[in-house]
Amino acid sequence: MKSTNVLKNILSIICAAILLQTLRFKFTAAPESVYIFSQLGVEPWGRILSGVIELIAGILLLIPATRWYGAFISLSVISGAILSHLFILGINVQGDGGKLFALAMAVFVISLCILWLERNKIETLFRKILK
Repeated sequence: MKSTNVLKNILSIICAAILLQTLRFKFTAAPESVYIFSQLGVEPWGRILSGVIELIAGILLLIPATRWYGAFISLSVISGAILSHLFILGINVQGDGGKLFALAMAVFVISLCILWLERNKIETLFRKILK
């Protein structure tokens, strides 16, 4: 049981770190970030909104009691990012060699792993709701 908690903590920290490190680019209107959201037709409100959502997810991931909420939110927002890469932006954005796409995939996989590890909490919540 203790090793599972350690794994959850490590995965949560990695996922939160990836999400939170991108906020600097989103909130300071870095040219790369502005370019991406302009291509999607949602600059500036989409950039700021996604930054706020990622900030919330990152914080929730770092609190054990809310970790699965953070994983669910990060999975949701990163799914949009992945779909944007696949259908609009491409894998290689402005010559980044696919780094942003790889980070998005890492967040996606880690979020899924966290949700799997937290499945008992999720199941308990749904049982309470359905009663």
